[in-house]
Amino acid sequence: MAGTTRSTPGGTMLGDGFSTKIAFANDPDVEFWERTVKPPGIDGGDPVDRTTMHNVTWRTMASRALRTLTNSSITAGYDPAVFNSIVSLINVEQEITVHFPDGSILIFYGYLKSFEPNEHSEGSLPEATIEIVPTNTNPTTGAESSPDYRSSATATP
Repeated sequence: MAGTTRSTPGGTMLGDGFSTKIAFANDPDVEFWERTVKPPGIDGGDPVDRTTMHNVTWRTMASRALRTLTNSSITAGYDPAVFNSIVSLINVEQEITVHFPDGSILIFYGYLKSFEPNEHSEGSLPEATIEIVPTNTNPTTGAESSPDYRSSATATP
């Protein structure tokens, strides 16, 4: 093994998370206001154990072939009328778009898994926790579909 020198990354790091928003294709103006947004991540899964009785010192592993787009979550203020909108969004697979502060977007197929109001108290904004599950499946065709990242130069929505 030779080792690798870390080089300077290309691109531009986001300087601030404001203003990140999420849009549902079936209801882009749903009655909640994002306060915090956790975009989906990418997970390669647990390693495949390749250890056999022929190993001498080390357990050996291999990476998996498939990737998982991880869940996304939002903390948001809301209008109580959102309950009617949530009923029509929950468990409905559709296109979901994350709008990043630099104007870039991430589009993926998924569904709204849960909308759970947090405790209300005097002197604080009533908020809800919202969870989105990526499916990576086009609901119209049933075909596997990778997430689509578009830089601000190519983002159209």
